Amino acid sequence: MTITQAMSCARKTLAANNIEDPTLDSELLLRYTLKITGHREFYGLDFYVDSSVLIPRPESELLVEKALELAQNRPLSTIAEVGTGCGAIAISLALNLPQTKIYATDISASALKVAFSNCQKHGVVDRICLLEGDMLDPLPEPVDFIVANLPYVRESELAHINMLNFEPSLALDGGSDGLEKIRRLCTQITGKLHPGGCLLLEIGQGQGEAVTTLLHNLFPSTETEVAPDLSGIDRVVSLVLPLNRPYTAPTVTFRAMPMTVRPGDW
Repeated sequence: MTITQAMSCARKTLAANNIEDPTLDSELLLRYTLKITGHREFYGLDFYVDSSVLIPRPESELLVEKALELAQNRPLSTIAEVGTGCGAIAISLALNLPQTKIYATDISASALKVAFSNCQKHGVVDRICLLEGDMLDPLPEPVDFIVANLPYVRESELAHINMLNFEPSLALDGGSDGLEKIRRLCTQITGKLHPGGCLLLEIGQGQGEAVTTLLHNLFPSTETEVAPDLSGIDRVVSLVLPLNRPYTAPTVTFRAMPMTVRPGDW
């Protein structure tokens, strides 16, 4: 059996078992079997990945595209990417928005080491500030955009999704309904997002209505939009705050130990 045939067979088997991304997962299975893991292309760029980070999915490129689209029509000087992992989204934005300062946060110090390595590789170390901490807690100032691909897999589906245990459960586990981390982030954006600012969230299949309802309840007057990926699945939810006044929303306080990551710390 050739590699192409093996990929096709694995893809069909995974699709028949309702795996959300059978193409990517069949590739990962093959890479793991052949011991050629360690790199992943995203938005036309090559990124180093290991078992401490989520492997970038093609669907997440839509987050970058939507951010760049929104950036064309409004002033933009600062972006925060929450849960940066290997740094693929932050780096892609930095290379396409050279005048923008980007904060990239992650609760995992191991993930930030990978992100730093990729920042070095793509020459954006001086443009991306890597911060260790929980979600928006380490952010030192309000920003114009918040972009996040947070864990959205239901606990009950983790074993099914992460069969090889190559990716950390921390980067996949979205709680009982898959929305625990997204819900927490949405309640944290008060004071962290400028008036007129944008929030962009990647979501899982079937989560669009729940997330837009959540945002409507927190921010009744804001504009929200749901964009589908190439498979027609609702994938990115965007929210734009009004320019005329800052928003107040319920806030939840979480303990965190923010830390700026520097090469000498490792």
